[in-house]
Amino acid sequence: MQTQTLSKPRLDRDARREAILDVAQEVFLEEGFAAASMSTIAARLGGSKGTLYNYFKSKDDLFNAYVEHRCLWQAESVLQKPDETPLEALNRVARAYLAFVTEDLTLRNFRLVVAEAERAPHISRIFYETGPARGLARMAAFLTDLQATGLLDLGGDAVGAAGDFLGLIQYRYFKARLCNYVPALTTAEIEAESARAVRTFLRAYGAPAR
Repeated sequence: MQTQTLSKPRLDRDARREAILDVAQEVFLEEGFAAASMSTIAARLGGSKGTLYNYFKSKDDLFNAYVEHRCLWQAESVLQKPDETPLEALNRVARAYLAFVTEDLTLRNFRLVVAEAERAPHISRIFYETGPARGLARMAAFLTDLQATGLLDLGGDAVGAAGDFLGLIQYRYFKARLCNYVPALTTAEIEAESARAVRTFLRAYGAPAR
């Protein structure tokens, strides 16, 4: 059974701005950032460029908002903390993160940015700072919270531990999915791989038994 694609984020209360971000995503993915134009986005929205510029002052500004929109949804969906044990939280986050980084839309966005990185390095910097860098910081904060419960010993380097954790989770499947080498992961594959990553991470960062 294939995993279901994560639902499209609906975080912004301004429905018009939300619609712009949705259409911008379609255009960016279809045409690439360099070829995409504000005129094309406005036309597909059924409005004028003037209306578009009321929300975003430039294509760079629109792209930044789009990336932030996606990454905010990722952070909220992955790092929310329901009533669960620290170990359950760690396993849940591992599963959610692996599902997110290997889903089709995430991969398409990543390919888009990489394709533009040489011609438009400022775009890749926007993506990295708004996406992976911010996600790493939030994961470090999440692990620090778990350390306070006695589950982990991060050795004074929460960011390094967060990098190790994310690397363990995605190492086997991210590049394979990025290259279309393997199909979308099944629920069983996600559960097995994330559990393996958590076990390995705990061997390195699990707090010694008292």
